[in-house]
Amino acid sequence: MGRILLFNKPYGVICQFSRDGLHPTLADYIPLPEFYPAGRLDTDSEGLLVLTDDGQLQHRITDPRHKLPKTYWVQVEGVPDQTALEKLRTGIALPDTSSKFKADFTTQPAGVRLMDAPAILWPRNPPIRERKAIPTSWLELTIREGKNRQVRRMTAAVGFPTLRLIRYRIGEWTLDDLPQGEWRLV
Repeated sequence: MGRILLFNKPYGVICQFSRDGLHPTLADYIPLPEFYPAGRLDTDSEGLLVLTDDGQLQHRITDPRHKLPKTYWVQVEGVPDQTALEKLRTGIALPDTSSKFKADFTTQPAGVRLMDAPAILWPRNPPIRERKAIPTSWLELTIREGKNRQVRRMTAAVGFPTLRLIRYRIGEWTLDDLPQGEWRLV
């Protein structure tokens, strides 16, 4: 079985080792080029990234058939009510970005709850946009799929746009005791 590396990806870092000349990459943080990401996080998302040096293990981690739960801490604009939370819990038809009249797909049910701001929260650079008249709140949201920008699209679909997105857990692995920009072998 291959080795597993956990990385706490900062905002703005691209989930690849090859440089694009515009953004920092994994190569700026991890001096082990034989590792490859098992999944990805968008450049504007932060948190747990799992890497491995074993192609079969990489496939198993990312394959939707194995349905590893992924838990996110999501800072949203506003305070979601029970109706919005219930929509997330039952699945949402997300619109096709090319047409406002047809659905792209319906999400699987998500685990979701309101939470306090995470205790292990680090400053984000640049900071999120905040409006004085609109409060923000935090959700803990767990999904077992991973479509393009899915969590952001889900919260927007129920009327609460995502301001900050941090992946806290993938399966059994978490960000616990892993500072931002740091990595460790497990």
